[in-house]
Amino acid sequence: MDCHKTVAPILPMKVVLAEKPSVAREIAKYLDASSAAKGFYRNHEWAVTWAFGHMVELQEPEDYTPQWKPWRQNSLPIIPQHFKLRARGDASAYEQLMVIKALFEQADEIVCATDAGREGELIFRYILTWTECQAKPCRRLWVSSLTTAAIAAGFKALAPSSDFDGLYHAAQCR
Repeated sequence: MDCHKTVAPILPMKVVLAEKPSVAREIAKYLDASSAAKGFYRNHEWAVTWAFGHMVELQEPEDYTPQWKPWRQNSLPIIPQHFKLRARGDASAYEQLMVIKALFEQADEIVCATDAGREGELIFRYILTWTECQAKPCRRLWVSSLTTAAIAAGFKALAPSSDFDGLYHAAQCR
């Protein structure tokens, strides 16, 4: 199945990425994005999609070079020149990642609505990097409650993703 065909082009379009389907449903409800498709909700302006937590992860040492597969003290420290990402191994996560990628590629703007904190920021940035959409304009929805009032306040206070670079770097270091 070609996941790209499930995403009808909508221009201009803003895409919201939530960390979980339940959060995406609440945000879609607030945005009146009631048209459901496989892996996302949409209306004339917005598409709201979701991750399943850590869907993109760092590659294993042996993915860089077979010599790093057995952990030997004399090969430590194992530090690749550039850390690379890979999709998590299960088919459902990969299928949802392809939906996210198609939406991100069509987006004029991407809104990060993952959990407020460093892990949520890491999840978003890894997905953004894996989809190769880092050059797209991105903003951050920072909410700790899913009430209509909290979501509305969060959308009124959307901040540039760059404001959260420190949080992302802290998550990378962890």
